[in-house]
Amino acid sequence: MSSEAPRRVHVQLHLLVALLATTAILGHLISLSAIHLVVWRTFLASLGAAFCVAVVSRKSLRLPVRQAASLLGIGAIVGLHWLCFFGAIKLANISICLAGLATISFFTAFTEPLLEKRPVRPLEVALGLLVLLGIVVIAGFERGHLAGLGVALLSALLAAIFPVLNRWQVNEARHDPMLMVAWEMTGACLICLLGLAVFEGPAGFGKLLHLQGLDWVWLLLLGWVCTVFAHGFHIHLLRQLSAYTVNLALNFEPIYGIFLAAVLFGEHRQLHPGFFVGTAAILLANILHPVILRRVKSKG
Repeated sequence: MSSEAPRRVHVQLHLLVALLATTAILGHLISLSAIHLVVWRTFLASLGAAFCVAVVSRKSLRLPVRQAASLLGIGAIVGLHWLCFFGAIKLANISICLAGLATISFFTAFTEPLLEKRPVRPLEVALGLLVLLGIVVIAGFERGHLAGLGVALLSALLAAIFPVLNRWQVNEARHDPMLMVAWEMTGACLICLLGLAVFEGPAGFGKLLHLQGLDWVWLLLLGWVCTVFAHGFHIHLLRQLSAYTVNLALNFEPIYGIFLAAVLFGEHRQLHPGFFVGTAAILLANILHPVILRRVKSKG
């Protein structure tokens, strides 16, 4: 992580990661399919964020057409990311999905320099490759879950793009984080509704109401706590930290999530020991990054 940022910011970042880890747990608990789940999540999140802006902060939701279109586009990427994320959970399990998502740092090592027009940093690529090695080890032992792992990797690629775009929006356009959430969640909801119409037709919209048990409770937590609050706070942290630093810390999400899945659902009994070897490589990349970065800067 960036050594210039106060320690308090890094603590806040890891509290955010712990909160985000509960997203996979909620996705597992909700009975809906991935696309219906994401439609509800983004719809509730867009309403919650708009309420915070218009009612709590008493600010306008209006933006110039070009800026609104930009945020809607980023939201579409977020929506596709979540479709892949929850799809991976349904195809495999929480642990496999979160392990695949940990390749975000590998993808970000290339997407951030490309979008910010700066050279690729060898350190970021090297640590990203260590994460990728962990994924290869996991895939070698969890062959029954390769489809879920593949969808999780696509989710990670998409997740490596939108934080970089958001960082530009925060630093250059100077948008209010909650206003960004409102517009982006609207874009995410629209892309999911479009996908629902294309792949399931009118019948797909009826399935949105097929809620069971505590689905409403889990959806509200997912939409307002794990999305409105977490997404807004994520944008806030991007004002002080690079997208790579944030995404590398997000690699701890699998660690927290896998631990929760083991405690709540006993998933560790379904996994080969090789899975934990691969996960250890992911954790090692997170530990090495700040240590090496401090040494490089102290010598420079």
